[in-house]
Amino acid sequence: MDFVLLQSLAMPVLLMCAGIVLLIQGGNWTIDSSVFIARRFGLSPLIVGFTILAFGTSLPELIVSVLAVLRGSAGIAMGNVIGSNIANILLVIGSVSLFVTFTVHFSKALVRDLVMMLACSGLLLGFMFYGGIGRMAGLGMIILLLVYVYVQYRMARSGHHDGDHVVEEIEEELACTTGLQKKLPYVFLVIGLIAIAGGAEVLVRGAKESAGLLGVPEAVIALSIIAAGTSLPELSTSLIAGRKGHTDMVLGNIIGSNVFNILMILGVTALVKPIASGSYAPQLLNFDIWVMLGVSLLFAFLLLAYRKINRSIGMMCVGAYIVYNIYIYAIYFGA
Repeated sequence: MDFVLLQSLAMPVLLMCAGIVLLIQGGNWTIDSSVFIARRFGLSPLIVGFTILAFGTSLPELIVSVLAVLRGSAGIAMGNVIGSNIANILLVIGSVSLFVTFTVHFSKALVRDLVMMLACSGLLLGFMFYGGIGRMAGLGMIILLLVYVYVQYRMARSGHHDGDHVVEEIEEELACTTGLQKKLPYVFLVIGLIAIAGGAEVLVRGAKESAGLLGVPEAVIALSIIAAGTSLPELSTSLIAGRKGHTDMVLGNIIGSNVFNILMILGVTALVKPIASGSYAPQLLNFDIWVMLGVSLLFAFLLLAYRKINRSIGMMCVGAYIVYNIYIYAIYFGA
């Protein structure tokens, strides 16, 4: 890589860094303000957790994917979702397990959620294999997500959900801590949404320019830099919960986020503009979706059979994530 290319890459890389910073800060402001407003109106922690926290942590991926597909960059949208699901397990779970050991308590709810995650992964593979995601398929994905969330809500309510105090503790860490935000929650909500939209726009633009200069598909940038950047909200909330010893909440956050990423993000994106099979790099279907499936199956095996994720496994997960990112770049640089 010569000096001229490095100079040319400087601005796109700065754009991507600025976009990630805006996404993170905008996501924090949006979640903080939304939680504060919801609690002011007396909404229960359960409702806040199922809606605002779940949607808020996936909002960066949604905006990035919609803007990308509108700009004719379906590879960024698909790569973002696949890469985020890989990052959620290898990077987020791996990082949290460096500090705490996940001791899994077997339950029907855990099995149900893991089956849903694997089914959604298989559904995405099917759509990619048979021609992409059209508007009707996108609508079906959104309906399926709404049914899933409703079932989760009903089962939690009927079981007198014991995790409300966990959500409350996470809210306390995420919710408005500055006096200014408490006085102007609506203003910060709007500012947060604008920051997310602006950050997504800058990130997508930087990614497109970087991919063009490097001569690699946009999907590779999305699988690595964009996916890791948009997964930071999940990492933040998971570290908070893990530090407090609420590993069940971390697992639920990651499993739910992976389901959300596929059904909501790609569903909404396909409604805005159908994602055709030829609009993204073949590598996504030939390799990366299989990595996502393999990582998801390994994750399910660890939870259901081994029932423990300790520091050693966490180090291997983080190491595998680093190797994966090196490999996808090595392919296109001919290493």
